[in-house]
Amino acid sequence: MPVPAPSPSARAVVTGASSGIGAALADELARRGHSLILVARRGDVLEQTAIRLAEAHGVVAEVRAVDLSDPRSLQILCAELTDRRISILCNNAGIATFGPVSELDTEYEEAQVRLNCTAVHSLTLAVLPQMVARRSGGILMVGSAAGNMAIPNNATYAATKAFVNTFSESLRVEVAGQGVHVTLLAPGPVRTEEPDPQDASVVDRMVPGFLWDSSEGVARLSVNALQRNKMRVVPGALSKAMSIAGGYTPRAITAPIVGSFYRKLGG
Repeated sequence: MPVPAPSPSARAVVTGASSGIGAALADELARRGHSLILVARRGDVLEQTAIRLAEAHGVVAEVRAVDLSDPRSLQILCAELTDRRISILCNNAGIATFGPVSELDTEYEEAQVRLNCTAVHSLTLAVLPQMVARRSGGILMVGSAAGNMAIPNNATYAATKAFVNTFSESLRVEVAGQGVHVTLLAPGPVRTEEPDPQDASVVDRMVPGFLWDSSEGVARLSVNALQRNKMRVVPGALSKAMSIAGGYTPRAITAPIVGSFYRKLGG
């Protein structure tokens, strides 16, 4: 069966909804009539997004300005969601770092693990029992093609996304036949618009334009895949290449090559 149709009492939750894929997912779900709970740290941006979505699509958009890497804040949000009717959960929020782990900020690396792994796990556990009980629900996990391979100089991010990738596909099998859809999105580089050359980041400069996917296109593809209960969505040429390389090429070969590229991203 498809994921639940929009209803006044149900909410679709999107984390990391202030920008990028998260903002595009919020737009796509609102366009399809789903009322939302928007989660991100930047409450001012979320408030503007909520007003825009309500005016454009006639949906309710609630705002939760939450730092999901903070254990107490995450606990409070999970407790709320447990008692709400959550029809869709988009586990999108995440951060990345580049460079040798020994040279990176320890607190930020640990926060990255809490955001990319613990928050995904806790939010899923908060809403999954109600979905199974209703035999209806959808969970979109935003993993990464980076989670399919060893990536020196991007080690924490790659490891956390490996967790998301594996958790998603394992969970999918557990709930098969229980009415709950679980789909993994494993994108490569994604952006909303091409930046001005003077504002371009190192990543923008090093990854050719034709390898970038649009946030809007990825969001549309992802929600369609969740409706059809596809296991994995891998948009874009680069993400497909990384998935193939990660699955079929020995890591002793790929890791040094990929690691040298990611070292440059760390400046």
